[in-house]
Amino acid sequence: MTVRFEELAWRPTPLGEISLRRRRDPRLDLDVYEVKLDDEFLMSSLFTAGEVELARLGLAPLVGSRLDVAVGGLGLGYTARTVLADDRVSSLVVVEAVEDVIDWHRRGLLPFAAGLATDPRTRLVRADFFARVAGGDGLDPDDPGRRFHAVLLDVDHSPRHPLHPSHAPFYTSDGLRRLARNLHPAGVFALWSDDPPDPDFEAALAEVFPTHRSHVVRFANPLTGGESANTVYLAQAPA
Repeated sequence: MTVRFEELAWRPTPLGEISLRRRRDPRLDLDVYEVKLDDEFLMSSLFTAGEVELARLGLAPLVGSRLDVAVGGLGLGYTARTVLADDRVSSLVVVEAVEDVIDWHRRGLLPFAAGLATDPRTRLVRADFFARVAGGDGLDPDDPGRRFHAVLLDVDHSPRHPLHPSHAPFYTSDGLRRLARNLHPAGVFALWSDDPPDPDFEAALAEVFPTHRSHVVRFANPLTGGESANTVYLAQAPA
């Protein structure tokens, strides 16, 4: 008999108490994996369309093979898994601030993410994405100044609703300029957001990137029976 609810992991962190739990949804007849930070739900295996589209849209404009990709925020792994499904990707660096999240994957607590942590193309890096960008040394601690063909970010709720005040400067034109230094020419920056397209953030993108677009990703919501939406911001550096 399947246990209806199980807390798989819990730990206090500088951002708050983070927990991973599995619950059985009898109406949908499936196991749902959820991540909470204190009393806030950060992510759920029920809602993954935005995370998948973050990777798909972020890689779509790129040409050539042997792509180097960086992902900010590991979470349940849907963005990273979608990146690895693209045969053009030769390396993936995932920057995750919370060691416990990396540990969930290494311990195999997320069966749908099996293989992500052991893929030879993957490196899971314990670091603060925003601090790495602000510091100027780049996203790969082992290779300062390294550039990527794509940088995909899914950490905060949205540019207006960061998980921590220290993240806010990233979403300004100055923060985005620092981010752009981590990209190859014609490289792509893509950002997941739980809010509708934000004109202020779009204006900041326009100051840094000659090409940018906001994609609204709509998906069925099995809890409400209706439809929900995320936003994926896509920006490309000059060639």
